[in-house]
Amino acid sequence: MKLRLILLAVGMFLSINALAANPLVKMKTNLGEVMFELYPDKAPKTVANFLQYVSNGHYKGTLFHRTINKFIIQGGAFTPGFQYKPDLAPIPNEAANGLRNERGTLAMARAYDPDSATAQFFINLDDNKFLNFHRPHPDYYGYCVFGKVISGMDVAKKIGAQPTAAGGPFSSDVPVQPVIIEDMALTTGSVPDDANVAETAEPDKPGKKTSKRKKDKTHG
Repeated sequence: MKLRLILLAVGMFLSINALAANPLVKMKTNLGEVMFELYPDKAPKTVANFLQYVSNGHYKGTLFHRTINKFIIQGGAFTPGFQYKPDLAPIPNEAANGLRNERGTLAMARAYDPDSATAQFFINLDDNKFLNFHRPHPDYYGYCVFGKVISGMDVAKKIGAQPTAAGGPFSSDVPVQPVIIEDMALTTGSVPDDANVAETAEPDKPGKKTSKRKKDKTHG
């Protein structure tokens, strides 16, 4: 009887730990696989929105339509024929959560309106301070970080290094050879020891020389 109680307690402990763990999502592309850890404690609405798109299969068959080496790779909206996939209602911007747009972080793309993010996301290939939240104004609200690459950063960099040109409705930054998200799904596993959580310190204030790239309002 005592042994059964101990085993029951251990089972409950493991179940609680499993529920408390951050969600892990595996993305399969035609150039390799990338795994994300999501942070629902920091960006609950953004994570819930992203997981809804994952669960309904929205991302399957979409492109990385904007890739800029040493800056970002962006996708999740267009088919290989540049048809825009229907999306859900926009979500509130949670960029003021303390997470920075650092190398390897996962963030939501959007239009000029801070609360216009739907399905498009991007992976930061470098520390992009000018994309961080600075103050509640459309020019300075920033882009919400809600996760981080924990494996497959080499694949993300490979995607970013693809030759680009004009494509579909875009005048530049579209991979010449399509980079396709073949599947995206929740997965199980453990976070690698060297996969550090993104910093939660206050971001630096914007300056005149914060980036070599300007934000592209056309792409979101």
